[in-house]
Amino acid sequence: MRQNNLILLADAYKYSHHKLYYPGTTKVYSYLESRGGKFDNTVFYGLQYFLKEYLEGMAFTQQDLDEAEPFLKDVFGRDDVFDKDKFQYILDKHNGKLPVRIKAVPEGTAVGVKNVLMTIENTDPNCYWLTNFLETILMQVWYPSTVATISREVKKVISQFFNDTASEGSEAGIEYVLNDFGFRGVSSVESAGLGGSAHLINFRGSDTLAGSVLARRFYNTDQVYGNSIPATEHSICTLLGESGELELFKHVLNTFPTGLVACVSDSYDIFRACDQYWGENLKAEILDREGVLVIRPDSGDPIMTLLRIFDILFEKFGFTVNEKGYKVLPSQIRVIQGDGVNYEAIIDIYAALKNNGISAENLVLGMGGALLQKLDRDTQKYALKCSYAEINGEEVIVQKRPVEMDENGKITSSFKRSKGGRLKLIKQGDEFITVSSEDYPLIKDELVTVFEDGQVVKEYTFEEVRENAKVLNKALVL
Repeated sequence: MRQNNLILLADAYKYSHHKLYYPGTTKVYSYLESRGGKFDNTVFYGLQYFLKEYLEGMAFTQQDLDEAEPFLKDVFGRDDVFDKDKFQYILDKHNGKLPVRIKAVPEGTAVGVKNVLMTIENTDPNCYWLTNFLETILMQVWYPSTVATISREVKKVISQFFNDTASEGSEAGIEYVLNDFGFRGVSSVESAGLGGSAHLINFRGSDTLAGSVLARRFYNTDQVYGNSIPATEHSICTLLGESGELELFKHVLNTFPTGLVACVSDSYDIFRACDQYWGENLKAEILDREGVLVIRPDSGDPIMTLLRIFDILFEKFGFTVNEKGYKVLPSQIRVIQGDGVNYEAIIDIYAALKNNGISAENLVLGMGGALLQKLDRDTQKYALKCSYAEINGEEVIVQKRPVEMDENGKITSSFKRSKGGRLKLIKQGDEFITVSSEDYPLIKDELVTVFEDGQVVKEYTFEEVRENAKVLNKALVL
């Protein structure tokens, strides 16, 4: 049973629209696009969750409707805005199943900005108002799509630096280089599930368990895609005070004598920890382990701190020079940077390593707020707009073409110009292009019907989503 009343999951102003559409309107057709933004492409992901969680089957009940009516009367302070009969019609005629058709690009697909990603239209002429009523809940696909986009763009960066500096064969570990540390920093458990699973399209490293849970529940997979390792936090490493830090480090290695284990090492002096404790007192134990110790700094300027740490570790543990000419620590020791990590910082960090002759394979990353929280709908400028309607039996091309004034007082055409007509997404070579649905009749429409009249008619497995999002070498551009 759904926890939310769908009738109340819309922006309040939309409840007046059934009266404000021009008399005789029987069809409203709208589309979703990324109008631009930080990246030149966007990964479409998350629609299947919203369809299954909110829209599939009987989307609302008589009880939902009866509860919504007095609530919305109080919202507006009048009883001529919300029309209970509009929803009653869907209950009586369609048994609460929503008479709309939704088409979308396959989930996980990276599409160039300014292209149609999804369309929605009513299938019952009496429900013309329903198309854009659903905008509020469907627009929230911007969030997992933007997280998936950021994660994939980071993967491009990491892959490029691995191509440039890492040992042959080490690229197999790229899926574990960027780790999701964002669970505690998001606004809700639902956000953690959506954003966490969006990251898992591109990487496997994650402490956000909600992402793996959502992927399994809504994307038809039995696998757990988010993997993690034993790791300390400051509450552990400071238990014995500064004088007891070495003893705590020994305890960590003794507790997990094999496999991967991470230890935050900046509780007092990260450089002393790397030099004396890890590099001298525990050096033999580390090199004898069947596994990897991952040292974690958690303060200071990331680049300066990392460069100094690697200088110390190379001196204490030695290094090899790979076939590309870059230094690599012994396989038993690596470093993770999880503080101050965002897209731009990742480029700067790996560039600094490269400039100092250090292979990218020595470092993994943790990313929290910048991955799951420090983004919004305008990061990729998502919008859902009506582009076609039928009014009194006539087909109408609907389009907005605003002008705007810049900071110098100059009138220019706005980037918010929308598309008109019924739309089709086609591929020409490796590029996506949005055209009129009547154009190029012999070319396949990449938009697939995924929802119709209350039923999810096309589902994707998480494996299919990951396959669609794969980063190929030709996509590696910094």
